[in-house]
Amino acid sequence: MSRRLESATPHSGGGKRRAQPRRKHTILKVLGSTLLVLVMVTGLGMVYFYRHLNGNLTVLDVTHDIVGDRPDKVAVEGPHEPLNILVMGSDSRDCSGCNIDNLTGDGQRSDTTILIHLSADRKHAYGVSIPRDSMVSRPECKNDDGDDIPAADNQMWNAAFSLGGPACTIAQFEHLTGIRVDHFVVVDFESFKSMVDAVGGVEVCIPQTWDDRAHGIYLPAGTRRISGKQALQYVRIRHVEGTDGSDLGRVKRQQAFIGSMAAQVLSSNTLANPVKVVRFLDAATKGLTIDPGMGNLKKMGEIAYGFKDIGLDKIQFITVPWEYDPDDPNRVVWLPEANRVWNRLRQDKPLTKHLTEGAINAGSVPGAQAGKDASGTPSDGADASQSPSSSPSTGVDGETPDATPNKQDEQQKAALAQAGLCA
Repeated sequence: MSRRLESATPHSGGGKRRAQPRRKHTILKVLGSTLLVLVMVTGLGMVYFYRHLNGNLTVLDVTHDIVGDRPDKVAVEGPHEPLNILVMGSDSRDCSGCNIDNLTGDGQRSDTTILIHLSADRKHAYGVSIPRDSMVSRPECKNDDGDDIPAADNQMWNAAFSLGGPACTIAQFEHLTGIRVDHFVVVDFESFKSMVDAVGGVEVCIPQTWDDRAHGIYLPAGTRRISGKQALQYVRIRHVEGTDGSDLGRVKRQQAFIGSMAAQVLSSNTLANPVKVVRFLDAATKGLTIDPGMGNLKKMGEIAYGFKDIGLDKIQFITVPWEYDPDDPNRVVWLPEANRVWNRLRQDKPLTKHLTEGAINAGSVPGAQAGKDASGTPSDGADASQSPSSSPSTGVDGETPDATPNKQDEQQKAALAQAGLCA
């Protein structure tokens, strides 16, 4: 008995001392396995999400649908090539809640066309809006089926999109401006609404209540954050009190809204919230049609990376210089100054004070302060028409860029007021 007790006692005591390492080893194995599973699940989730976002994108190659010779790019000095991206808004009105103005039929239209020009030094960017009511000469192009569309004079700008989609619009733009389009993006209304909702709305400022309940539109006066459906009303309505009811006021509102939305997306409130980021990316990619050069998230990210050093104050929106058509006050024609805009952008020159009069600065629109904590570029009153790497010498049209902060502020307020906005 004593031998058994003697042998049992040290075995029992020794057993207790040896059991603890085993438990530690087991716990470490469990923790290690759990971490491995989490890493794998997270990694696989990211791979799945990346593929999901790429799958959302619609890639369209229109190279063979653009008829005739395309303009060559002008060689310029800089660490990169300047980029010209033509953005078109798809106005099919087929999505739920998109037909806010009760217009139907006529197929797909584009009421929004903006050239985004990113400078070779990646220090400034311009957005040039083209009114849909512009009367222009349309060159020969092709429709989606590859059938020829004959050239025609005295045509509304957005007729090209209705007839031949983005290919015909690109051909028209290049024919009239001499600027080679590097990439194009088509955004539909459903995606637009979802993007706004994904970031929790976008801040705007309305000087007086816009009440057009006959078309389902009611936006109270003041500074407020609006949802996707309201945002669509905001950028689409034309006949509101305090504006001239033309497409030009709507263009200004669209420019201001893009600036405010960019600020909201860049704000720490959005970037620090993974749910908002995921929802925004999902909504954005679902509604985009892009060219093969931007055919996946990696390529889009490389292009977007070029904007990393451009603060909101260095993004300036203008409308192509215009006047009312003498033959039809409901239409507009481009002024001779339009050629100077296209010439300077083609040569990657900063626009002059005359050409940027009435411009909307993305750093001065409602909500812009929200984006400056993320962009790292506070507003300092510098004129976005002057590139930091450019000398103030005269350019192709003999004018020098202006860098007078007070005058810029006055022009900014006047531009916002003209569009029926408040700062």
